[in-house]
Amino acid sequence: MIRSRLRRPLAALVIALGFSTAARAEDSWKGFVGGIAAGFAVHEGSHLALDLAFDAHPRVKGVRFGVLPFFAVTHDSGLPDRRESLISGAGFFSQHAMSEAILSRRAPEAGLSSFEKGAVAFHVATSAGYAVAAFSKYGPYERDTRGLADSLHVDERIVGAFVLAPAVFDTWRYFRPRSRAARWGSRLSKVAYLGLLLTH
Repeated sequence: MIRSRLRRPLAALVIALGFSTAARAEDSWKGFVGGIAAGFAVHEGSHLALDLAFDAHPRVKGVRFGVLPFFAVTHDSGLPDRRESLISGAGFFSQHAMSEAILSRRAPEAGLSSFEKGAVAFHVATSAGYAVAAFSKYGPYERDTRGLADSLHVDERIVGAFVLAPAVFDTWRYFRPRSRAARWGSRLSKVAYLGLLLTH
């Protein structure tokens, strides 16, 4: 009973920690690494929060991507499609929200802090990596794009395109902060991704 009561607050804490150190991060490599860590915490914390909300019994599982060992937060199989799509898609949505908050708050002439650069770099690199895995249909069975594709009953390559588009626009937006096309392309691609999750 105590463990059950603690799960949701702990999940919320994991997500909150991803944002809480931003104001204190130094403009240095430590800040950059901190931004990457925050992006990772927010991505995985989003999966964990919905796993717990849907009582999907989350757990950590060792996986391999080619020769590289890694781990994944996984959950029970056989969930209803809507729940599976929300759980699998939560990490990307949280990345979109975090990058949008970072890129929207800066003035066009202002640069990003190292922490913010790390968070945006995590978002772009993770999205690109998942997109490549989706296009090639390669990687661990637990990959988010496969879970999304199966629950939405679409080809995984379609999911890969929806995941990649915000990363491409956000990269453009980072280098060309005054570009309205980059800004609105980024926002519309994120709305399109959310629509993919909610309309199936």
